[in-house]
Amino acid sequence: MTDVQINPFDNPLFEAVQLGHVFPDGKTFVDCRPKTELETIIGLYTEQKNQADFNLRAFVLQHFELPVPHSVHYTSDTTKPVTANIEALWSVLTRKPDTANGTLIPLPNPYIVPGGRFGEIYYWDSYFTMLGLKASGRFEMIENMIANFACLIDTVGYIPNGNRSYFLGRSQPPFFSRMIALLAEHKGLSVYLQYLPQLEKEYQFWMKGADAITTDQPANFHCVRMPDGEILNRYKDEWNTPRPESYREDVELAAVSQQPAAELYGHLRAGAESGWVFSSRWFSRAGDFSSIHCTGIVPVDLNCLLLNLEQTLAHAYELKGETGHSIRLVLAADKRKKAVEKYCWNESAGFYMDVDWVEGKQKTAMTLAGISPLYFKHADNHKADRVQEHIRDLFLKDGGVVSTLETTGQQWDAPNGWAPLQWMTIKGLENYGFTELAGEIARRWIRLNTAVFKRTGKLMEKYNVVNTHLEAGGGEYEGQDGFGWTNGVLLALIQQYGAADL
Repeated sequence: MTDVQINPFDNPLFEAVQLGHVFPDGKTFVDCRPKTELETIIGLYTEQKNQADFNLRAFVLQHFELPVPHSVHYTSDTTKPVTANIEALWSVLTRKPDTANGTLIPLPNPYIVPGGRFGEIYYWDSYFTMLGLKASGRFEMIENMIANFACLIDTVGYIPNGNRSYFLGRSQPPFFSRMIALLAEHKGLSVYLQYLPQLEKEYQFWMKGADAITTDQPANFHCVRMPDGEILNRYKDEWNTPRPESYREDVELAAVSQQPAAELYGHLRAGAESGWVFSSRWFSRAGDFSSIHCTGIVPVDLNCLLLNLEQTLAHAYELKGETGHSIRLVLAADKRKKAVEKYCWNESAGFYMDVDWVEGKQKTAMTLAGISPLYFKHADNHKADRVQEHIRDLFLKDGGVVSTLETTGQQWDAPNGWAPLQWMTIKGLENYGFTELAGEIARRWIRLNTAVFKRTGKLMEKYNVVNTHLEAGGGEYEGQDGFGWTNGVLLALIQQYGAADL
């Protein structure tokens, strides 16, 4: 369990602990550190498990060290401004350079973890955390975290979901190019040249297998051939087994799903790579979690992120004087932009939609993923105006914007709102001059975050934006406080829009 290349999740002890619900949260056991060699512990388990007085939980506690939440010893001071609490939390959420520790993949530099059950770095979370680090003037930490991600790209070949061995096989929404742009604003254009090799490697990871796609095999790894031959991308984990951190939940869902178990597990893992864990946007039947078919969907937000990566690479190669490579990426970005407009824009609905490439049609549900073309400035003014109308009339609630218009019990559906989507919506609207609506969303989100902090002393992972007096719910685990990306977005928004007057 100390070697990240070894899979410690295919043994009878692991299955017994996870299916036996020894811990309420399946992530607890995979984050435990074995006190001796795992093979020795499994041997002892095999010898003892059939004894009359055997207690599985006691056995685990004897042979494993439990993870300790990073913020367990921290108590907030609600008499102080929420911004002061966030500044104090930066040190609480900081993890020092690692050595090999259970499933933890060591990183060479300090970094910020989200908090709560999440004691490791997460890929797309970190960009939104960095927004707050920027507002705090903590550029050294931003640079440390980017260097860690570059290290992961160089050693693993991509940025995993998080720095745990059980996350190997998938990434997360590719915000690395946005991180580079954030640091370049502070340090200058040389940052693009410094991290050009890693930007290119990340791009190759997402485009792997594109040249092997045919009409008979229209999908390969993350790449999908669209009807007219364009290549767009999807989420896709390389494994099709239950997620170790959610093993029991995945096995139980497979038992009631009409899909073959391996296919279901692949869709669940792809949904985890999307960051939207989970949402009705991934379902083929409304309200039916067991119908998840994430690998069958071309997401509009993923393809906007990869378009931004292509544009960033083109810029970096131009700075380096490698015109041929720059032109290659400019052309790739232009093709992708046209394909996103062609396949994801719905003129009658006036919104950007995901595409079910298996069924050969657009999804019908509106989600906040549709703001991505505005966030990356890819939409024309007509389309941006249509999108903002729906944001104002459908998505805007008392506490901010909801992720989707469906209420399903999944945490990335209504009534919940999430910091990264608030930020992308606000900035997307600002990009096209819809400053009044952007400001209204920002102020409602700031007010909600601040009110919950004053009431509970916590900054939460997600919020109920429909009924601001209720806690956010849904999902595979209880609401978490800490919380990296909430802190980052809130601090950046308060810097721009001012604190809430409660």
